[in-house]
Amino acid sequence: MSDFVLPLEDARAVDADKVGPKAAGLARLMRAGLPTPGGFALTADAYRHQIRHLGLGELLRQYNEADPPTARKLSVRIRLALHQQPIAPAILEPLRAAWCAVAAQGGRGAVRSSALIEDRRDASFAGQFESFLGLSEEGEFLTAVRACWAALWTSQARRGMEHAGLSPADTAMGVIIQPLVAARCAGGALSETAEGHMLISAAWGLGSAIAQGEVVPDRIILSRQGFLRRLDAGRKGHRDTCVHGAAAPEPVPAALVDEPCLTPGEAVALGRLLRKCEQLAGHPVEIEWAKDEHGFKLLQSRPLHVEAPIVPDEIWLRHPGLSGHPAGIGWGAGRAVVVNCECELSRVGPGDVLVTRVAGPALSQVLPRVAGVVAELGGSTSHLASLARERGIPMVLGVLGATRTIPDGAQCAVDGVAGIVRWQR
Repeated sequence: MSDFVLPLEDARAVDADKVGPKAAGLARLMRAGLPTPGGFALTADAYRHQIRHLGLGELLRQYNEADPPTARKLSVRIRLALHQQPIAPAILEPLRAAWCAVAAQGGRGAVRSSALIEDRRDASFAGQFESFLGLSEEGEFLTAVRACWAALWTSQARRGMEHAGLSPADTAMGVIIQPLVAARCAGGALSETAEGHMLISAAWGLGSAIAQGEVVPDRIILSRQGFLRRLDAGRKGHRDTCVHGAAAPEPVPAALVDEPCLTPGEAVALGRLLRKCEQLAGHPVEIEWAKDEHGFKLLQSRPLHVEAPIVPDEIWLRHPGLSGHPAGIGWGAGRAVVVNCECELSRVGPGDVLVTRVAGPALSQVLPRVAGVVAELGGSTSHLASLARERGIPMVLGVLGATRTIPDGAQCAVDGVAGIVRWQR
């Protein structure tokens, strides 16, 4: 279509430096014949052109030399300009053509970030940028594109980049434009766990409820050969649907709350797709998937970091324990700090174990200082679990009653591989 907008089936779309690793990964899946929603990539060059069009180049040059207070002010100015100002004419024409092609398929659209720093082996930045689902009008579509560009400059994204030694001034944002999958169920999957298995997480509706750590998903274990080993139904009290460009929760019928989303045959079929993604990448992968009336669609495939289990101090085996979904890495111990609201996160000190209810990406700000995390909701493929694996933080999710059972201030141990948390009375 242009140098700014590429169909994902275009050979140029497999270049991660051009469209971002997330979009390039989808393009490789498509070229390998694996099922995806298709769509388009808005290139990193489009972001750079918009920066020049808005005259923001000097602010970016100042940003890297600025002291922290000045850098924050500059980032706000850049973010607001990207979010509020019109899109450059050279980008707007091919962008509208891509939207028309998506809208012509009869459903709603999705707009997702694909930053050049996302989905790499050393850092995924899972949940740190933006996704917009269920878009139906051109105006909200163009707003979503500008919001994805601006997301590179949010406080949350800048903190994540600083932790990795990166700067938003030195990178760029690509954007994915796709038809929305009318998902009956969705989730994530790991092609290899520390125990040598494959793992699938599943919940009703869109996958955002899992990604944001808002439900306890089904947990399905497959052997590396693809045989079903275990299927544990989760606690899926709500599902996300699309309302005006955002995922909105609705109650799940009582009969489906504890009902598995996938049959054993469907789980095995998804396992085969997972192995194909791994073979294509040449290393373990984490995927996101959705299933509509036509079958499975692969939404993302990114590198997966896997570590061997750590044998804990045996003294802990004598203490009470709770089980949940392991993030798949590490073992740590410290003082339990039970947090019921994000406003209490300042109570969490270096070396503490955070015990909380929801395992959302907002908790990423405390990961650098904790010895472990225990959450009542969430699963092994949530965004927070992905960040924990990258940073070597032991984490157990989906632990029923953790905030009521684990005493605040007790010494607590987290086995992020076995999925067990223990504490001293």
